[in-house]
Amino acid sequence: MLKNAPKFYEVAKRIVEITEDCIIVAHNSSFDYRILKTEFKRLGFPFKRKTLCTVELSKQLIPDMESYSLGKLARALGIPMSDRHRANGDAMATVKLFKMLLYKDLEKTIIKDAVKVEQRSRLAPNLKNIIEELPSVTGVYYMHNDNGDIIYIGKSNNIKKRITQHFTNKSSKSKKIQKLVRTVTYEKTGSELAALLKESEEIKKNKPLLNRALRGSIFTYALYSYIDENGYINLKIDIADHEISSITTFTTKSNGKHFMLKATDHYNLCQKLTGLSTTKTSCFKYDVKECLGACITEEPSEVYNERVNALINKHSYENKNMLIIDRGREIEEKSVFLIENGIFKGMGFFDLNYQIHNKDILPSLITPMENNRDTQHIIQSYLRRNKRLKIIELN
Repeated sequence: MLKNAPKFYEVAKRIVEITEDCIIVAHNSSFDYRILKTEFKRLGFPFKRKTLCTVELSKQLIPDMESYSLGKLARALGIPMSDRHRANGDAMATVKLFKMLLYKDLEKTIIKDAVKVEQRSRLAPNLKNIIEELPSVTGVYYMHNDNGDIIYIGKSNNIKKRITQHFTNKSSKSKKIQKLVRTVTYEKTGSELAALLKESEEIKKNKPLLNRALRGSIFTYALYSYIDENGYINLKIDIADHEISSITTFTTKSNGKHFMLKATDHYNLCQKLTGLSTTKTSCFKYDVKECLGACITEEPSEVYNERVNALINKHSYENKNMLIIDRGREIEEKSVFLIENGIFKGMGFFDLNYQIHNKDILPSLITPMENNRDTQHIIQSYLRRNKRLKIIELN
C-alpha cells in the first residue's frame, strides 16, 4: 500500500494549509500529533497545533465503558464502521464519535476552550461577519465574549435569522449583546424539541450573564384533577404549584383555557366539571343537548370518568416508559428522547433502528439530562403541538 504513496515532503505543504487555525481531533491524538511533529522536524519546520483527544473526552463524557479503543467504542455506541484501520474508515468513525461527544458536553467545555485559544484574527471584526458564517438551521446558539465565556444561550428554528434579530434590535438586552459578543458558536439539533431541552438545561448549568429570564421556571399555570363529592373527576386550570403533581402545564392562563376548550369538545366533557362554567345547575352544553348530564349527576360517574381518564392518559406521561422520535440533524438521522417511569432521562441521535431497539446501545446514545418541571412542560407542550411524532412504548 505504501509502495506508490507520496513521500511526506510532497504532502507537507497541504497538511499545513488544511490544519491552519484548526484544532486537530484524533483518537489518541498524542500519537498522531507526535508523528506529525517528528516528520515536520525532519523538514526543519516547527509544526504546532492545538489538539483534542477523543479517548480522553470519551472517558470524561461516557464513563464506565469496557474499552475506549475506537473499534470497541464504535461497536458499543452503534456507530457504523467501514474500512477498519484505514485512514478514511477510522476518520469517519472518529467524526461521528466526536459529534456525539460535543452533544453530550452540556457544560460546553470543549467549545469554550476552543473559542479561548482561537486566534483573534479569526474572530469576526464586526457583527455582519458573524452573521455571514451562520447557517439557517434549527439548533442552539452560544454567544461568547473575548475570553470565550458564554454570555447568552438561545434556540431557534433559524439560527441565522435569530442572530440577525439580536444584532439589529434596539432593546437594552440586545445592545448589551452587541457590545459584548465576539463570536457565536452553534449546535445543530434538527429537532425543535431537542433545541428547547438543550437550551433550558444549558442555561441552568452555565448561567450565562444575559440569560437571567430563563433561569427560573418557564410555565406559570397547570392542569389539575380532583374527585368531587359525587365521584366525578373535575379538571381545573390553576396557578402552578410545584409541590402538587399536575397533568400538564401552560405558559399562560389563556393557553390553558384554549387547551381546555378544545379538550372539552374532543372528549365530550362537561363545561362545569372542567372549570369553564361557574353555573350552579346544568351547564350550557347540557341545555343544547351536547353534554350527557354529568353536571347534574345524570350521566353515571364511572362512564364520564372514562373519558376524563383518556384525556389525562393522553397528556400526562406519568409512570409511562416510552421513546419519542423526532427529526435529526441530517436527513438519515433521527433524534430520540427517553422517558422511564414518567421521568425524562435524556436524549440523543441515531441513524440505525437497531441502535434504539438494542438495550445495550441505547443508554450510551442517550445524553443524561435533568428531569424537572421545565423539561416536563417543554415535552408536554411539544407533544400537544406536534401530533405526528412517533412514540414507541417500552415494556
